[in-house]
Amino acid sequence: MKRSLLLAALLLASHTVMAKDWDQIRFATEGAYPPFNTTAPDGSVQGFDVDIANALCAEMKAKCTWVKQEWDGMIPALMSRKFDAISASMSITAERKKKVDFTDKYYATPLALVAKKGSALKPDLDSLKGKRIGVQRGTVADNFAGRFWADHGVDLVRYAKQEEVYLDLGAGRIDATWVDALEADGGFLTKPAGAEYDFAGSQVFGRNAEEKAVIGEGVGIAIRKRDSDLRDKLNTALKAIRANGTYEEIRKKYFPHDIYGE
Repeated sequence: MKRSLLLAALLLASHTVMAKDWDQIRFATEGAYPPFNTTAPDGSVQGFDVDIANALCAEMKAKCTWVKQEWDGMIPALMSRKFDAISASMSITAERKKKVDFTDKYYATPLALVAKKGSALKPDLDSLKGKRIGVQRGTVADNFAGRFWADHGVDLVRYAKQEEVYLDLGAGRIDATWVDALEADGGFLTKPAGAEYDFAGSQVFGRNAEEKAVIGEGVGIAIRKRDSDLRDKLNTALKAIRANGTYEEIRKKYFPHDIYGE
């Protein structure tokens, strides 16, 4: 009996030690995906992703710290406990949910093709066969193009950062880029470098069930599956900033229209 009581006490103590108050949260972002996340001259990270996460921390009365992480290594670094959560415009997809958990979405965005103004290109196979299309490696745009286009005559060119895609587009080394529409608008088309470019064809949320499965359910904050308590706290905070107007204040700073969706 004494041994059983001792074992129970040890298990309770272990659970108590492992439980977290989440009064300190280490967030990761890329710092190279404007206007969602960028790197300031002083090395700090800024942008919509960052402001939303900071607002969640303020609502939770938690201290937020930031880690810059290359996009390709985001999920592996989260799993190795380099940080606690990813706020880097990561779409909630079935494939990613096999590895990590997500909060509720904090925005939703379609994919879009960006090319020279007046281009006859459209985001479909008939239009893109034989063309060089740039994507950022590991993004939903990359996954989509790799699944539906790469084996059907479209020359897919992958880059580590989206800003590198825009540089090659401007230099004429690729014909177009397939990209998050909001990122393209705020990070390129409204900048001087994007003055001669525009969206080509319609924007795509998913034209059928197969495409929707790849594009995902919106953008959320990724956390480790074992940290469901952190997910729940972040979701509660997200509901609060949506209700008290903080979310809209942040959104208006970056976008003139609603980006949350239904």
